[in-house]
Formats: sequence, C-alpha cells, structure tokens
Amino acid sequence: MLALVGDASARPFYSPPPPAEDTPTWSGTAELGYTSLSGNTDSQTLITKGHLAWLTGDFTHSLRGEIRHVTKDDETSAERYQVTARERYDLNGMDYLFGFTRWDKDRFSGYHYQITAIAGYGRRVLNDDHQSLALEAGPGYRHDSLPDTSDRHLGVAYGALDYQWKLSETASLGQEFSLEHTRENLTSRSLTSLTARINDHLALKLSHELERNSQPPEEAMAKTDRTTTASLIYDW
Repeated sequence: MLALVGDASARPFYSPPPPAEDTPTWSGTAELGYTSLSGNTDSQTLITKGHLAWLTGDFTHSLRGEIRHVTKDDETSAERYQVTARERYDLNGMDYLFGFTRWDKDRFSGYHYQITAIAGYGRRVLNDDHQSLALEAGPGYRHDSLPDTSDRHLGVAYGALDYQWKLSETASLGQEFSLEHTRENLTSRSLTSLTARINDHLALKLSHELERNSQPPEEAMAKTDRTTTASLIYDW
C-alpha cells in the first residue's frame, strides 16, 4: 500500500486502486519540488502537492491540492492553484464508480477560475504484479469564470487512462492521459512520471506534465503548458 500511496500525489486524474485488506483507514502524501537558477537568467520554480485518502466500507475518499509558482527575473511567469475531491465506490475487483469535483485557478490561463464536476464508470483492464491499466469515462459539467464577459456553463464528455509499470522493487513508471470535451474546446492532460523509492516513506520523482486547451480565451498566454519537475515525496 505504501508504494501505491506514494504514487497518489503524482496521479491527479484518477481514482486510487482498490485497498488491500490491511490498508490503513487514513493515508496521505506530501510532495515538494524546487529549482533555482542564477546567472544570465534568474528563475525559481516551486511546486507543492498534497494528497489525503480515507476509507469507509467500499468507498475510497480522497482530497488533493496543488500550488505551482514560477518567477523569472523577479517577474511571475506561472501561478496556479488546484483542489480536487474524489469519491470511488468499488463494485468488484475490477470495476468501480467514481466522481470528482475540481477547482482550478491559473493566473495566465485566461480564466478567473474553473469548476469541474464529473461522474462515471471505471475498469481496471490490466492488473498483475508488474503492470496495471485503468480506463475511466463519464459525463460532467464545467463552470468557466471569464474576465469581461458572462460565465459559461458547459456539458463535458470525459475519458481517461492510467498505466503503471513496476520496473523493480523500488522503481515505477507511470503514464496518465485524460480528455475533457465541451462545445467550446477540448482539454487534454498528460502526465509521465518515474518514481524511485528511497525507503518506506520517501521517494524521488521525475515527471513531465502537459496540458493543452484547443481554444483558450484570448487573454491566455498559450494553448499548451509544459512542466518538468524533480521532487521529493513523503508518505504516511
């Protein structure tokens, strides 16, 4: 379970795997990534993530938060805050129902904030000692708060996959991908991560995250955000 929980902070899109019989009722992770460059260019990048999960019968509840802040030559170039609450209900060993609500505020996205709520069905189509693959799909709703115009209320079609490969007793590779389609745009998110455990509670992680909005507001700085992070994870 420690290995599974240790990956939780790196898995923003999907419900956690079903708990084992000896899984503790409460568990969580904290992740910190920081880089500082000086010389011809001065820049600092800070990324913090936290994840808390608890069990109630066949339900798994989880709460996740993220803060991202980047400065370059004393000017902020990226600033983002995100909070997600998820519910998972196990139907059997491979199938489950899920629901999540996400609040997202990105200073340079062109939105004041976005609130997304999605519910649906998931299935683990592959699950052995070395590999796992889960697929999710369902409908949802998104509220877009925009500057200088009326807010938008949109229906969402959601799909996602989560692939995990255990390379060794201490190392694992993860690939996640999700799509959220509305009448206004298509948002895709991809997260590739390599995690190496140091001991039962600490791990090092290298990840690359990509988020693309096919039709962002005119105030947005770009259609695609890319983030590469080296971070330390602590779990309990």
